[in-house]
Amino acid sequence: MTERVFVLDTTLRDGEQSPGATMNKQEKKRLARQLDTLGVDVIEAGFPASSQGDFDSVQEIAQSVENAQVAALCRASEQDIDRGWEALSQSRRPRIHIFLATSDIHMQYKLEMSREQVLEATARAVKRASGYTENVQFSAEDATRSDRDFLVQVVQTAIDSGATTVNIPDTVGYVQPHEMYELVLFLKEQVNNIHQAVLSVHCHNDLGLAAANTLSAVQAGARQVEVTLNGIGERAGNAALEEVVMALRVREDAYGVQNRVQTEQVYPTCRLLSLVIGQPIPAYKAVIGGNAFSHEAGVHQHGMLMNKQTYEIMTPESIGRPPSEMVLGKHSGKHACKRQLKQLGYRLNEEQHTQVFEAVKRLADKKKQVYVEDLESLVLEEIFRIPDRYRLLYLSSLSGDMAIPTATLKMEVGGKECQTAEFGAGPVDSVFNAIDNIVGQSPNLLHFTVSSITGGTDAQGEVTVKIEQQEQTAIGRGSDADIIVASAKAYINALNRLARKEEKTVWDTV
Repeated sequence: MTERVFVLDTTLRDGEQSPGATMNKQEKKRLARQLDTLGVDVIEAGFPASSQGDFDSVQEIAQSVENAQVAALCRASEQDIDRGWEALSQSRRPRIHIFLATSDIHMQYKLEMSREQVLEATARAVKRASGYTENVQFSAEDATRSDRDFLVQVVQTAIDSGATTVNIPDTVGYVQPHEMYELVLFLKEQVNNIHQAVLSVHCHNDLGLAAANTLSAVQAGARQVEVTLNGIGERAGNAALEEVVMALRVREDAYGVQNRVQTEQVYPTCRLLSLVIGQPIPAYKAVIGGNAFSHEAGVHQHGMLMNKQTYEIMTPESIGRPPSEMVLGKHSGKHACKRQLKQLGYRLNEEQHTQVFEAVKRLADKKKQVYVEDLESLVLEEIFRIPDRYRLLYLSSLSGDMAIPTATLKMEVGGKECQTAEFGAGPVDSVFNAIDNIVGQSPNLLHFTVSSITGGTDAQGEVTVKIEQQEQTAIGRGSDADIIVASAKAYINALNRLARKEEKTVWDTV
């Protein structure tokens, strides 16, 4: 019988801790519902003890998710566990996830605890969590750099104390695929109660091996994988859900396992994350990148014409890539718009449908054809935009080789209308200078990119900016048929994110 691998997605916790990937509560809820539609088994919703914002997000996600388990990350302390359960208590399928470091370097320099103290803390924490729910996961932070015999003791203690899932994180992306394979086999052989728990792995991508290490662990017998959409996460990120899931699906002959992920929802889910956090999917990203199904070389094209399987091991349809064709136009009705949104996986109320439909009509006045990508962009702009402290009301820009670039704009700042005009080295510089003047800030602009959402000279421009102020960074995204307006929207979006970024105290990272 083919065995099952459980998929734990930690985009909303580990992924959101990465610079520029901060999401507000509404965005997290939308992504959690899409992850539920995708079919992941566990959604790690956040770290409730780290901030009130994280607590509120976990609580609302726990109440709204229908099928997946919802997990809250906790340190091995009574306060964290109690706070985690308070956030999860209304979940249909709650999971408490406890972590504690087990490597000598972490125990000595970070925890300042002995091995005996770590074993005692593990037992105490898991037992307390087990008093709330039978669904308890324990993670041995920095497991791949831990002494193997001690790791056996920790895992055994956690299971004896009530853990039903034990996780072996490669916290710093240090392990190699053959070493991960050997470590999982070692634990399966040496931990005498390992059959009482699901063995899990959580791999970071510091050496570019997160997906490979995860798959090696599965081959050795691990039966839960911890992943993130687009591979986002601390430092170089985590094992990418789309890579691990599609490898297991395409090469089921090699791994002999199955999972319940609906692969047709992979691309829509990854695209949604990209839109929410304002970070484009790289063209050469495995599985979901823009070039993943492109064929330019003549010999490749010839092979594809004869038989697609000559150069495609999976199809665009298998991951849910939509065709780039016109879906709506100037004369399309509200029902057509609603139907297309439903096909894309968006569940909106009547007021939100009307809001998007009006935006579609405005866009259709500016360009001839409205594509799937345009519709998704409008949903983000109109519905899932972060609540505005700063809002653009009016913008006029003048530039050219016979004029001094000038921007005149009006904004709403905290409910008050303000307007100004500024010069700059170019149209975008003058717009940003004007915005800085109104908000009274001048953050450093770290990155500025412009891309077209679709083809055609009338395509909407999508602008992504990254700004920094007082060691805090934020990414903003904006789209419009006018790229100067799109630039202003992106910059203001980044300022809103910077203004609302909560101060988090996350002491440890699994």
